[in-house]
Amino acid sequence: MIPRYSRPEMTAIWSPETKFRIWYEIEAYACDAQADLGVIPRENAEAVWRAKDVEFDVARIDEIEAVTKHDVIAFLTHLAEHIGADEARFVHQGMTSSDVLDTTLNVQLVRAADILLADMDRVLAALKKRAYEHKDTVRIGRSHGIHAEPTTMGLTFARFYAEMDRNKARLQAAREEIATGAISGAVGTFANIDPRVEEHVCKMLGLRPEPISTQVIPRDRHAMFFATLGVIASSIENIAIEIRHMQRTEVLEAEEFFSPGQKGSSAMPHKRNPVLTENLTGLARLVRMAVVPALENVALWHERDISHSSVERGIAPDTTITLDFALNRLAGVIEKLVIYPENMLRNMNKFKGLVMSQRVLLALTQAGVSREDAYRLVQRNAMKVWEQGADFKTELLADSEVTAALSPAEIEEKFDLGYHTKHVDTIFARVFGENAAH
Repeated sequence: MIPRYSRPEMTAIWSPETKFRIWYEIEAYACDAQADLGVIPRENAEAVWRAKDVEFDVARIDEIEAVTKHDVIAFLTHLAEHIGADEARFVHQGMTSSDVLDTTLNVQLVRAADILLADMDRVLAALKKRAYEHKDTVRIGRSHGIHAEPTTMGLTFARFYAEMDRNKARLQAAREEIATGAISGAVGTFANIDPRVEEHVCKMLGLRPEPISTQVIPRDRHAMFFATLGVIASSIENIAIEIRHMQRTEVLEAEEFFSPGQKGSSAMPHKRNPVLTENLTGLARLVRMAVVPALENVALWHERDISHSSVERGIAPDTTITLDFALNRLAGVIEKLVIYPENMLRNMNKFKGLVMSQRVLLALTQAGVSREDAYRLVQRNAMKVWEQGADFKTELLADSEVTAALSPAEIEEKFDLGYHTKHVDTIFARVFGENAAH
């Protein structure tokens, strides 16, 4: 991923230096276990650890790989250059390259998941804070982009919180599922290595042994991991789209923070564009691009082919780096989002009470009017608002069929905004817990 959309901590997980360090640890821990089992001399295992402070030369490994055409062999050759060929002769004993590659990939994905979970905590904290700030800030709810009924800005933040909280649970489950390692040999039978070696290596790396592997760890685990990242990205876009719509000039109920000195357009000095949330929409697309290739990686030939490798070399760093950046950008947008309550009220009143139509409809049916007739009465007065700019309540009060069923006081009462927000506390308790801190 390009530096523009990268953060250092996540990027470091995917650096060649980090990768080779994990490769080294796998080989060293495997030698420890082999020595404990009496398979290799203890002094050879100890010799491997003499390289524990070595900064592996990426350029040198690349140079060797240019000849060997094999990345793991190139690394093992370079390791032998540091500890000596004789001391290195038991390194990688009974193992296959995928034991190193797959176990390393899963270590990296676990570490990436931990960063993403911390990112999500920041997003959740921002959403919760803004939800309580605007719990009672009334705004119009929209369906199909059209005014529906009143809701609150706090409920908008709360539903995004609930969605992200579900995503956090999904990511925790995906992290748990991907946290396996395999040191099982060429086709997963442990023919030339004791299963206890795998158990030791996995324990030292914070993984569980893969219950049954072939030459590789099953790719359904990875498919679920990347699918989860895709869902999280879609939730980011869901929030971003809402903010973008709210920032439209004719709506302007919320706006990305516009910093001093910021410019919106090279041609139009007046512009204040939702560039961050537009960017988040694009980044979400990048993350979702990984999902289908990850699903296609599940079907490999027999005990393994290499078709998955090139895909994962791209999608593993790119999706985690991109999602890390996107989550942090989203958190910043939410934390600084400018809310305009006055504009919310103005927009809600734009159609002069029209959004209270359901309350009037229900009141008429409760007063004995058939639902079909009640719908007809309400709709004919509502159409006067749409087509003539009339005031909805005034039209209802002037309609003899309506006033035959409802008194003026009863009609007036149906325009109380508080009716629509009376259960906000109940919803908040469901989302944040009965005793959730404000």
